[in-house]
Amino acid sequence: MPSPLSLTLEQARRLSLAAQGFAQRLPGAAITGRQLSQRVERLGVVQIDSVNALVRSHYLPLFSRLGEYPRDTFDQLAWGNKRQRRLFEYWGHEASLLPLQLYPLMAWRMARAARGKGIYKELARFGHEQQATVERVFAAVVEQGALGAGSLSTRQERAGPWWDWSAEKHALEWLFAAGRVTVAGRRGFERLYDLPERVLPAAVLAQPVPDEAQAQRGLLLHAASALGVATEKDLRDYFRLAPGDSQQRLRELVEDRQLQVCQVQGWRQPAYCPRQVRVPRKVEVSALLSPFDSLVWERERTERLFDFRYRLEIYTPAHKRVYGYYVLPFLHNERIVARVDLRAERARGCLAVHAVHEESAGLDEAAMYALAEHLESMARWLGLERVQLNCPRPAAERLRSLLAAA
Repeated sequence: MPSPLSLTLEQARRLSLAAQGFAQRLPGAAITGRQLSQRVERLGVVQIDSVNALVRSHYLPLFSRLGEYPRDTFDQLAWGNKRQRRLFEYWGHEASLLPLQLYPLMAWRMARAARGKGIYKELARFGHEQQATVERVFAAVVEQGALGAGSLSTRQERAGPWWDWSAEKHALEWLFAAGRVTVAGRRGFERLYDLPERVLPAAVLAQPVPDEAQAQRGLLLHAASALGVATEKDLRDYFRLAPGDSQQRLRELVEDRQLQVCQVQGWRQPAYCPRQVRVPRKVEVSALLSPFDSLVWERERTERLFDFRYRLEIYTPAHKRVYGYYVLPFLHNERIVARVDLRAERARGCLAVHAVHEESAGLDEAAMYALAEHLESMARWLGLERVQLNCPRPAAERLRSLLAAA
């Protein structure tokens, strides 16, 4: 029996960066919808989050990989008409946008949700106990087309926090989880729900539906391709599979020689990667990363790959925050070298830099210059007039002179 493939940590890092789409040269001309679609297909899933301190999180991964692209083009891919649409919303890695070719691989999850499995207990209980409300709401969608929960709500009292859902919202979310409705578009950040046949291309809905085991193997293969090299936990987390499902399917994929076991320097757990592996000699790239970017969303993996401990402090009281409210890791030449606390202050027309924290290796001249370029680029992309430095730290003073020269 051949020995497992052995990778150094540097090789694993390069393999992961390449798999995530950071090793490709950026296009010189205007970025097209086809290029955006290809990048999402490579990733397989883009997480959606409601925080809008900078820009909605689902826009950031493509900016990190491609630079300044037209967000309205991305919107058409996600929520345009049938001819334009290349993505769909579902529970992939949390709330997510996924390429249409993965729609059949989610059918088993929809079927489980319809049985009350694999979804939030409160939602499962509602679907079981409130079938009359569910069917009333479904009939309204059938009759009226794309609807938001607000237009159906019958509650008299004022809504509480964002998770204080009305009965109609619970019904729509249960129908969405079960696959009986899908997201046709968004009004602001509110989902608009409609029947899949009125939203998604007929060819997508006509694809054969694999059984649970086939679908889970397909998702794990896609995760392995998108991550480059990963442990079982890393792979299962990518599409949020259950441990029992993931472990069994991985054994089958290895036995079928679709994945191989490998050892990564310093990793205690065995890793997996595709059968054909090509490790780049180097990956020269700089990028500001969303907190929800698939390169860093699995925090233990981020520590193993980059020696970078990362926690989101949005829900941490201000006086207890270490790095800031909305902190983006800054990737430069295979290492995460800084954390930047950013805010889009739209009323003032500025991209506000509230903090720049260097990692132990520090920001050398090339990294600092790259960071200045990326901040200027992000400000242009967001339609903001300038970058405003509000950070008193030494790194910000070095950055200030570069921005002034630009």
